[in-house]
Amino acid sequence: MSKKVRIGIDVGGTFTDAVVIDNDTYEIIAKKKIPTTHDAVGGVATGIVNIINEILQDNNISPLDVNFIAHGTTQATNALLEGDVAKVGVLGMGTGIDSSTAKSGTHTEDIELAQGKFLKVYNRFVDSKKLNEALIEQSIEELKSEGAEVIVASEAYSVDDPTNELKVIEKANQKEMFATGGHEISQLYGLKVRTRTAVVNASLIPKMMETANMTEQAVKDANIQTQLMIMRCDGGVMSIDEVRKRPILTMLSGLAAGVAGALMYEKVTDGIFFEVGGTSVDISVIKDGKVMIKNAQVGGHHTYLQSLDVRTLGIAGGSMVIVKDAQIVDVGPRSAHIAGKEYECFTDAKNLVNPTIQFISPKEGDSKDHAIVVSETGQEYSFTLAGAANLLDYVPEGDYAYGHKEANYKAWNALGNYCGMTAEEAAQQVIKIACEKVMTVVNMLIDEYELDRNYVTLVGGGGSASVLTYALGKISGHKVQIAKNAPYISTIGVALAMVREQIEKTVVNPTDEDIKKIRAEVIEKIVKSGANEDTVDVMIEIDAQKNILSAIATGSTEMRSKDLNQAALTIEQMTKKASEAMNIDTDSMQFIQNVARWNLFNAPIEKKSLFGLMKKNMNRLCILDREGVARLRKEGAYYLVFPKSAIQSDFIDFMNDYTVYSDANDTIPKLFLFYKEKMLDLTGIQSLQQILSIMEVELEFVLEDDQIIAVAYQ
Repeated sequence: MSKKVRIGIDVGGTFTDAVVIDNDTYEIIAKKKIPTTHDAVGGVATGIVNIINEILQDNNISPLDVNFIAHGTTQATNALLEGDVAKVGVLGMGTGIDSSTAKSGTHTEDIELAQGKFLKVYNRFVDSKKLNEALIEQSIEELKSEGAEVIVASEAYSVDDPTNELKVIEKANQKEMFATGGHEISQLYGLKVRTRTAVVNASLIPKMMETANMTEQAVKDANIQTQLMIMRCDGGVMSIDEVRKRPILTMLSGLAAGVAGALMYEKVTDGIFFEVGGTSVDISVIKDGKVMIKNAQVGGHHTYLQSLDVRTLGIAGGSMVIVKDAQIVDVGPRSAHIAGKEYECFTDAKNLVNPTIQFISPKEGDSKDHAIVVSETGQEYSFTLAGAANLLDYVPEGDYAYGHKEANYKAWNALGNYCGMTAEEAAQQVIKIACEKVMTVVNMLIDEYELDRNYVTLVGGGGSASVLTYALGKISGHKVQIAKNAPYISTIGVALAMVREQIEKTVVNPTDEDIKKIRAEVIEKIVKSGANEDTVDVMIEIDAQKNILSAIATGSTEMRSKDLNQAALTIEQMTKKASEAMNIDTDSMQFIQNVARWNLFNAPIEKKSLFGLMKKNMNRLCILDREGVARLRKEGAYYLVFPKSAIQSDFIDFMNDYTVYSDANDTIPKLFLFYKEKMLDLTGIQSLQQILSIMEVELEFVLEDDQIIAVAYQ
């Protein structure tokens, strides 16, 4: 039987990368990099078809053996940054006493995307009661005559009844105009934000439609039978048909691909992920095996676009060193690339003859205090963070960022002499400044997302991963992990990403029926996006303060067999992995029970307070999957292993035991369930009745005698 493979393609501003991965083992079979074909007749699609054909031919892979293919693109992001978007006409609707509010809520001003570049918006409003085919046609024609290229239909309360929005979309399509409705983008109340989000989405449709058609054809031309998937901004993928409807979801997807790689390829459970390039580092959070998401902004305005929470800093491999009065005072945000200078650590020693220190302004208007090293033969090189890390041996030999030691030392020795210190002391000062900047953001993220500092791993990806990550680990004391094939981690993330969909609705005190309905809707939606229904997991979240009911679904395009094919680990091997995951000695770790894919471990501890007078027994729980990957780590948690038949007895008693009762309200514990192949996250649910309702649906096909692990904590 032929080996089935997964292909990931990452279309960047400069290069288009591709990887081929064994579908069962996740082994990297091939990697390739070509220049991005912006100026080709077929645009970036030309590069995609070229790299697909080359990587298949070079590795003797049949197109029929491609099980999954996806690509990530910065096109939507670049279009917004450059103002290369379509003009949008908004047809607002509403009636009755809310008519004036609806008119104001649907009226959208031009959105400034960059200095002097705007998303142009034209507005019309009609009374919903007067709406008919003729009025719709007239309104569309008026918007078109003003310059609108795409139509947005937005009506108050369309999330409850989108009939009128659909009528407008249909009429626009008949007139061969692209159109979208507010209800297609978000199910949340909040007419103004919903309309604005739909406007941004609409502005991207023409360009992304063209690209989608070309890239889809490129895959077909390569004779690949599986459908093309596209990277989303929340770390998942969706079908290319969905891209045609909701191109906004591809915005910021370039940032999400690396995290998807850390999640799927590196199996990170709790950590901070750094994608370190030449100019900047993107910092994001993984908690309990999930990426952290927030609402994105466009042009300084809030939208309902759910994207990866990424914090970007101008600290990276090429970050320049700033020196004032013979003192190293700062690193970045300018990089050697911006200054047009080569790195000091990547040249040959013979190019640095009697090196001296000079200072430049990287760009017009910058201060003239950015240090460079100049050879008496005239060659100029920038001092960089990569050079400092190489000098201090943070970058291992063979690494993508590994430099030439002799040349690098000559440069840094010159800088050290200029500053009255050794080369090593100068490099340490640079590393210290850079790490302090990054750790400020890291500590903020740890606190914001309430990560347990005992279990946080710093994970480095990108070409300059080792330049920064090892030093951060040394300074912070956190465990460090450099991703395998770090320069290709984003492309790997594209190849391994799961299909993802999310629905949010405004619901006050959601009922069992509300929960079951949104669950069914998100499953239907994710299947349309390309997921195999049998692989779909759904997480329900309830925000009682904002009255938001959310359903997040993830799934694969095919039934995965990797876990099932994995050779079983012994209890001793599992215990060792659990100990390593929890940072404790093996003797303290107890194996509790195996349930299907899941292995429960506990390291009990006795904590003392009040000068040792009070003692409290605590659990430190760890759940490993059959591969030995830690999927959950919790201190101060409680567990119960029970059959499905005991839900109404043992399980309810367990939940009641750890519920905090007060005069104001009762607070149930946060809950995870593990059974068969599933990990069910119920931490977003706030009542026992709602949990029981979800369990009824999720466990429908679980046998009465089948065991379930419950992990609860406050």
